[in-house]
Amino acid sequence: MLPSMLLQFELALIGFVFSLLTFVVQTALVIWTYSDATDNSSHSAILWALVVLFAPLLGVVLYLLLGRDQR
Repeated sequence: MLPSMLLQFELALIGFVFSLLTFVVQTALVIWTYSDATDNSSHSAILWALVVLFAPLLGVVLYLLLGRDQR
């Protein structure tokens, strides 16, 4: 019975670490998008940050393709 409980704890710990890492990466993407959009976009930076918040991968791709002004 003890090895089963240890395995459940390890799996829960792996799930927690993965969730925490995902949260940190998504938060960093939103912050980066907002700060980059304030400098390099003629569109609203808060709207781009919201797009990345609600659709992380698609939002970043859309921002890089459509949101940044051409130089």
